[in-house]
Amino acid sequence: MNAEGTEEVEFGGTAELEQVLAHGWRLLAREPRAAAAQAREILSVNPNQGDAYRLLARALRSLGRTGEAEQAEVAAIKASAYVPVLVEAARALTEDRLNEAEHLLRPYLQRHPDDAAATRMLAEIAARVGDLASAEQLLHRALELAPAYSAARLRLARMLLSRNRPAESLKVLDTLLGTDPNNVAAAGSKAAALGSIGEYDEALVLYERLLAEDPDRAGVWMSYGHLLHTVGRGEESLAAYRRAITIDPGFGEAWWSIANVKTARLDDGDIAQMTAALELPEIDETKRLHIHFALGKAQEDASDFEASFRNYDAGNRLQRESAGYDAAAHADFVARSIATYSRPLFAARAGGGFPAHDPIFIVGMPRAGSTLIEQILASHSAIEGTSELPYLTSMVQRLGVEAEAKAMPGNPDLASTLEPNALRAMGLEYLESAQVHRKTRKPRFIDKLPNNWINVGLIQLILPNAKIIDARRDPLDCCFSNFKQNYARGHGFSYDMEDLGLYYRSYVEFMRHIDETLPGRVHRVIHEHLVDDTETEVRRLLDYLGLPFEESCLRFYENDRAVRTPSAEQVRRPINREGVGKWKPYEPWLGPLKASLGSVLSCYPEVPLD
Repeated sequence: MNAEGTEEVEFGGTAELEQVLAHGWRLLAREPRAAAAQAREILSVNPNQGDAYRLLARALRSLGRTGEAEQAEVAAIKASAYVPVLVEAARALTEDRLNEAEHLLRPYLQRHPDDAAATRMLAEIAARVGDLASAEQLLHRALELAPAYSAARLRLARMLLSRNRPAESLKVLDTLLGTDPNNVAAAGSKAAALGSIGEYDEALVLYERLLAEDPDRAGVWMSYGHLLHTVGRGEESLAAYRRAITIDPGFGEAWWSIANVKTARLDDGDIAQMTAALELPEIDETKRLHIHFALGKAQEDASDFEASFRNYDAGNRLQRESAGYDAAAHADFVARSIATYSRPLFAARAGGGFPAHDPIFIVGMPRAGSTLIEQILASHSAIEGTSELPYLTSMVQRLGVEAEAKAMPGNPDLASTLEPNALRAMGLEYLESAQVHRKTRKPRFIDKLPNNWINVGLIQLILPNAKIIDARRDPLDCCFSNFKQNYARGHGFSYDMEDLGLYYRSYVEFMRHIDETLPGRVHRVIHEHLVDDTETEVRRLLDYLGLPFEESCLRFYENDRAVRTPSAEQVRRPINREGVGKWKPYEPWLGPLKASLGSVLSCYPEVPLD
C-alpha cells in the first residue's frame, strides 16, 4: 500500500508511460485516490511529467484537497519547460514567428487539451494578431485549468484593461493579489486600472508603496509621474520622470514624458544626454522614437526649428512603420458613414435610443482645444468632467465584428439595420459603462474623446438627447500639433503630413454632412474665437446646453480636477494665445500638409462647399 492507501501499479520504462497515464485517467472518476497514487508513481520516475501533474491535480480536487491541487497545477505549468514542442513554440513566439508557433501548439493541444501553459501561449498568439476576444476566452480557459496560474491571470487583467473594461480588470487583479500580495506587476497594473476610473488617491498609494519597496524601478517611476501629472502635481511628476531617467538614461518614454509636459523645458544638457542615448547599442526603435520626439520639443523650445523638425519627422517615420494606417480605408469608412447616416435613417429611427440628457460629447480633431472646453464646462456646478471614455469606440468595434460575421461592408451599414430596442439598449449600455467614472451627483457629465466625431451619427441614434460639441482649430496649428505629439496608439493618421491633411478634410466633410442632415444638432466652438472672446463663447456654449451662465466657467484655471491629457498644464492657466500660429516657424517643411488640406485651409473657419 502507498501513502494514498491504495494499491500501486508498477511500470517499467517510458514505453509504458502512456498506458499507465491512461489507466490513471480511467481511475479518476471512481477512485480518485488510486488516480492520485498512479500520478505520484509516474512522477517518482519522471518529476517533470506535466500530464502526471495534471492527473494528480484533478484527483486532488476530487478529494477536496484544493491547496495541494493548485500546487500540482503550478508544477504542471513549470513542467512545460521540459516539453520540446512547447519549448520550440515559446522560441517562435519570442521571435514573433506566430504562424509557426500556432502550428506547433494546435496539434499539441488536441492531444493535451488540459495543458494550461500551452493554452496561455495560444492566447498570446491571438492577442498579437488582434483577436482579443479569442485571447480573452483562452485565458479564461487556462485559469479554469489552473486557477493559481498567476501569469495567465495577470495577462487577462491587462487585456481587460486594454479592452476598456477596468472594473473587470480590477476584480481579476484583486483575486491575484489576494493570493500573491507581493506581485509587483499585478500591483502596478492595479494602480493603472484605478487611475483609469479616476481612483487617483488609491493608485498613488499603490505606486508609492511599490517605490518604497524598490526605488530602482524606472517604469514604476514613470507611471507614478503620469498620475502625478494627471492630478496637477506638476513639479513632482517631473521629478519622477527625472528619477526614471537617472535609473535608465536611455528610457525614451520618460524623456518624452518630460517633453510632453507642455510647460516644461528640456535644456542643453538634456539635449546632449538624449543625443548620446541615441548612440547606445541597447536603444531599440521604441525608445529611439520617443527620444526623437523629445528632442524635437527641446529644440523647438530652443528655437532650433530645422533640427526640431528633423527629429519630429524621424520619430513619425518610426511610428509610421508600425502603425499600419490605411488612409484609403479611412476615406472609404467616412464615405460610407455619410451615406448611412442620412435624413431617412434618422427619420425612421426617431423616438428610438435611450432618452437620457446626461452626456455631453466633445468631439473634433485631437489637439483642437477640446480639453480647454472640457475644463470650462467642468467648472459649472451642473457638469462633471470625467475622461476620454472608450465605450463608444468599443461599441463601434463590436459592430464591425458583427458586420464582418454577416458579410456586410462595415459597421455604419450594420448600424442602419438596428431596431429601436437595440438602439435603446446600446444607449443604456453606454450610460452604465460610463457610471464607473462618475464621482459626483452632478446631473450632466462630459465624454471628451475627440475622434468620436465619426461616431456622431451613432450618438444620435442611441442617445438622441445627448449634447454634442465640435471643437475646431486652425488646420495648420491643429495638424502640426498632432504631428508633434507622440501618441501611444490610435492616431495612425498623425504620423504623415499628407495623411494628416486628408484626415482633417474628412473630419470637416463628415461634420458638414451632419450639419446639413441634423441642423443645429452640433454646437461648434472655433478655438481662436474662444481665445479672443472667451465670455461670449462660453455663454453660447451654456445656452446650447440649456444651463445658466456661471462666473466659475471663466475661472476654469482654478478648478483642481484631474486632467489626463497632454494639455493638463495649459488648462490650469488663464486663457492665452500661446498656441496660436505655432506652425509658422515650420512653414518651410509644411508643403505636403498644405496641399492635402486644400480648400479646407483657405476657407477656415468656414467650410468649403465642394
